[in-house]
Amino acid sequence: EFIQPGKPMQNSYVERFNRTYRDEILNRYVFKTLSEVRAITEESMDEYNEERPHDALDDLTPFEYRMAHQQ
Repeated sequence: EFIQPGKPMQNSYVERFNRTYRDEILNRYVFKTLSEVRAITEESMDEYNEERPHDALDDLTPFEYRMAHQQ
């Protein structure tokens, strides 16, 4: 199901991703090739998913959170 243009509250997760991607990737780099976009995006996703603390995880990285809750 698609969200209507100008209605970000219909899917806040997607809108949050779009904002973060725009702020942290698209607005910081000038890309010459699609390969550059892919490489920077992959690096950013790895950092976000493994190294960056998240408010929702009590300011732990996802890796730290996994380690703390494995048992």
